[in-house]
Amino acid sequence: MTTISTPATIIIAGRVFLPPEQVRDYLADAQALYPIGEANPGARLISFGLDDEAAGVVTILEHFGSQEAQDRHFSHPDVVAFLTKWSPLMRNEVLKFDASNERNPTEA
Repeated sequence: MTTISTPATIIIAGRVFLPPEQVRDYLADAQALYPIGEANPGARLISFGLDDEAAGVVTILEHFGSQEAQDRHFSHPDVVAFLTKWSPLMRNEVLKFDASNERNPTEA
């Protein structure tokens, strides 16, 4: 088993629930933020995916190399505007995890 020794990273994962008629608009706004993540050297993955349109469910997965990288992302004015717009309209079941034992998924 090869363990990659890195500082703890941040994983944000879960689902948000929106009025079904607003899911496509939410996804368009969320995916418009991808370039912000791509420009942040500590943002390893930012992904919003349609889980169940009829139920208004979107799955979120974000991976940051450090707390500083996450802070940089969430303080960006466009991300703040997105959260300000959508937070009142959604039920949030997204959690944050600290990961300290990264390794290849095929390893035990």
